[in-house]
Amino acid sequence: MDNSSGALGEQYTARYLETHGFEIVRRNFHSRFGEIDLIAQDFRYLAFVEVKTRAKKAPVGPLEAVTASKQRKIIRTAMLYLQANPTGLQPRFDVAAVTTEAGVPVAIRYLGNAFSCEGFF
Repeated sequence: MDNSSGALGEQYTARYLETHGFEIVRRNFHSRFGEIDLIAQDFRYLAFVEVKTRAKKAPVGPLEAVTASKQRKIIRTAMLYLQANPTGLQPRFDVAAVTTEAGVPVAIRYLGNAFSCEGFF
């Protein structure tokens, strides 16, 4: 996957979230631990969203790319974000699997509350 398809997948996911009542709070939030692709909120949740974009015929699916190591990095980065940006919303970790054909996003599988920080620390 090149950076342009990743950016297209993030843009596709942001539009998906907005049509489902979420507001995009931050894109590509970086910390010393890693990056969170999208941070979005609705009336109840502050979602830390990992977006994985893959071609339809890719040998490894997008969901398989969100390993335990990647989850730990996201969780640590989210903790730093929350320290700097306190909220009354319930944090959660979501994953968006975007499928492309000829470099164009054509489908999304969105998993709300895809993983938790339980057992990581």
